[in-house]
Amino acid sequence: MIPPRRPSRKPPPPVLGNAAASGWLNGRVTDAPTSSGPLLLYVIKQLELATRANLDAVLKGSGVTALQYTALSVLERRPSMSAADLARASFVRAQSAADLVGALERRGLIERRTDPENRRRMLISLTDEGRAFLAEYDPRVEELEEQMLRELDAAQRDSFREALHACRRALPDRRS
Repeated sequence: MIPPRRPSRKPPPPVLGNAAASGWLNGRVTDAPTSSGPLLLYVIKQLELATRANLDAVLKGSGVTALQYTALSVLERRPSMSAADLARASFVRAQSAADLVGALERRGLIERRTDPENRRRMLISLTDEGRAFLAEYDPRVEELEEQMLRELDAAQRDSFREALHACRRALPDRRS
């Protein structure tokens, strides 16, 4: 006779794709993170998914995707970037950057021009239409960020930002 299996002391972590197991029901996180709760990596993934879904909702109807918005906001802070630099700063692979740049250029939100210091390199920058798009949508995105942080006071927000940057610096960049 085979003895019955003993239950493990720790339940297995939920699978990200399973809505019920992950604590997501109707787009809402149902399990509050605690020191004995899900791994911090899991909570970060939940935050990423919730942020992305809400950003998609903010941009709905604009004809611009969340990744395209990210690229535009990067160009607002760092004008005149190469496609490779824009890809790295926008969290996309170089292959995907070509499609992203093409779509934004067709919409008239960015333009490409030859780098005066290296004639073989193209630089990408915002057009007036791109700046106008950001002027319209940046306040909406800032409102989303404010909603996300509303339960944190100023000191907690600063600590949260610093902690996220420290975590990011601690991990190697494995994007290729």
